Amino acid sequence: HVQLVESGGGSVQAGGSLTLSCAASGSTFASSSLAWFRQPPGKEREGVAYIDNTGGTVYNDFVEGRFTISKDSAKNTLYLQMSALKPEDTAMYYCAASDTGFLGILFRFLVPAYQYWGQGTQVTV
Repeated sequence: HVQLVESGGGSVQAGGSLTLSCAASGSTFASSSLAWFRQPPGKEREGVAYIDNTGGTVYNDFVEGRFTISKDSAKNTLYLQMSALKPEDTAMYYCAASDTGFLGILFRFLVPAYQYWGQGTQVTV
């Protein structure tokens, strides 16, 4: 079982940067697939970035090289470094973990593929 707690959200001007953190408890963090999702106001939750148990990463197209997902397995912490933020990046950001260490391309940004979710942290641009 994994518990996730996000932090680092806030208000930032367009063009600014933020780094989100997700602290995880539980023994499966290192072997899990991890991802960041976001839910803009009035819209559905969408995948932002994914990292598998080997450190391989995938980003949604709208990221356009502005975000970096990373993890520190020793600290059981997932990160999302965001730069060149745009007003359309305004959303509640969630971290998620899957018991599966590697998710195929069809599942990486699929909400039901993840068993564990944080409570979210708000980003306003």
